Amino acid sequence: MTSSDKKPVKGPASYFPSIEKTYGKPIDHWLALIEEQEGMKHMERVALLKSEHGLGHGHANALVAYVLSQKKP
Repeated sequence: MTSSDKKPVKGPASYFPSIEKTYGKPIDHWLALIEEQEGMKHMERVALLKSEHGLGHGHANALVAYVLSQKKP
């Protein structure tokens, strides 16, 4: 498969390259951090990423949305 055959990444994961570049940490770092916040609501997790880790709203929201989407059956 060539790179032109790949489907573009859509949804929250489309932010991952920008998040890694902007904040200098791998996506797995952020996903693990969000996983640790079990029991928190979506926007509570977004607020935590913004206030304690300096992420922008769009990036924080995309990460949380991705984690939560992986948990749905």
